[in-house]
Amino acid sequence: MEQVQQLQNMIEQGNLDAVEQIVLQLTTSTEFDEVYDCATLMMEYGLVPQADQLYDALLQHMPDAGQLKIDRAEAMMALGREDEALLLLTDIHQDEEEYLQALLLLADYYQTIGMAEVALSKISEAEDLAPEEPVIHFAKAELLLDSGKYAEATRLYLKLKDRGIDEFGGTSIEARIAEAFSAGAAYEEAIPYYESMLTKGDVHPDTLFGAAYSHYQSGNPQPALRHLDQLIEMDPDYFSAYMLAGQANLLLNDNDKALESFKEGILRDQFDKELHLAAGKVALKLGQPSEAERLLGEALALDPEYVEALISLASLYEQQEQYEQLLELLQDASEELLEIPLLVAFKAYAEENLEQYGEAYDSYVQAYTGMKEDPEFLDRYAKFLLEEGKRVEAMKVVKELVSLVPDHPEWLSFLEDQQEEEA
Repeated sequence: MEQVQQLQNMIEQGNLDAVEQIVLQLTTSTEFDEVYDCATLMMEYGLVPQADQLYDALLQHMPDAGQLKIDRAEAMMALGREDEALLLLTDIHQDEEEYLQALLLLADYYQTIGMAEVALSKISEAEDLAPEEPVIHFAKAELLLDSGKYAEATRLYLKLKDRGIDEFGGTSIEARIAEAFSAGAAYEEAIPYYESMLTKGDVHPDTLFGAAYSHYQSGNPQPALRHLDQLIEMDPDYFSAYMLAGQANLLLNDNDKALESFKEGILRDQFDKELHLAAGKVALKLGQPSEAERLLGEALALDPEYVEALISLASLYEQQEQYEQLLELLQDASEELLEIPLLVAFKAYAEENLEQYGEAYDSYVQAYTGMKEDPEFLDRYAKFLLEEGKRVEAMKVVKELVSLVPDHPEWLSFLEDQQEEEA
């Protein structure tokens, strides 16, 4: 053990030259237990190449040692030598004690490279061999959670909890249950686990946010806000908290508080376009068009292709009859965005009001296919066509409008008048 202590001292002193010298000596040592302990120590300190050297030296003497193959495979994977690691792992046979470890390591590798089904097959094989082994249940639950199979993951986490297992490798089982329930949209089921963690003193930002989000999604904005207040006090730069606080205040119909939350978030993260959009929409609700215009404009400045912000600002300009600004806004938009029917309709409205009738007609025609189910658009389109003397086209649009709104008094009367004239 003297060599292990000496090696640890050299590592902690940052004397890497001395470390390399010790490693070189250890590669020829026959004190295999000591060499193994030194390799393990270097893995713990992140000195993976040196650990790999020692595992290699040990395997020269003990080529059939399954645990050494496992350990070296882990080192090789950390060094990006996956193909060599896989060869070592597949060399461990089913009748060997380390076979389960090999399956779990293979599952972890395949999960890392996105081959979830292959990973699951390895875990399932391990489960068949040791159906009551907790570490396998935990590994399988982690894989299922990562793969979006939340109900199956939850079942396994609950099974571990029922067996009195509170954590694995520093990971709280209760936290995983809460996360799995929440990820699967079972928010009410997640709440007791989040609250239990908080009661036990697990008052961490992610726990507070998880509890708040689950309460919000369950329609409980007040406890959500209570947790968010505590979270923001603990970590003012937990940016997601401000958006959720604003949304919870909206659920309480407190638009002033919602706007305040969104703006506090913007002060913390001025590059969050979603906060600017949310604040802009609430400013509109509060009858603050200038403030809404500023906020929505900032959202678009952050992302000129931000469709929802563009539609919201275009709608604001249209409502305020700011047709020159509306047309300028849309003219600056990309061709791809101007294929969105609602934006083309806004363009038609602006052009009509600016007496650009030829352009307005083209825009109305372009928007028509995607706006056939919008009574307001059909109403404006029909009136425009009548003003332009395009009666046949107008009649077609009016009939479509009446089929959507059968009791529309203006257009029903119009159709009746037309029938009388024709008679």
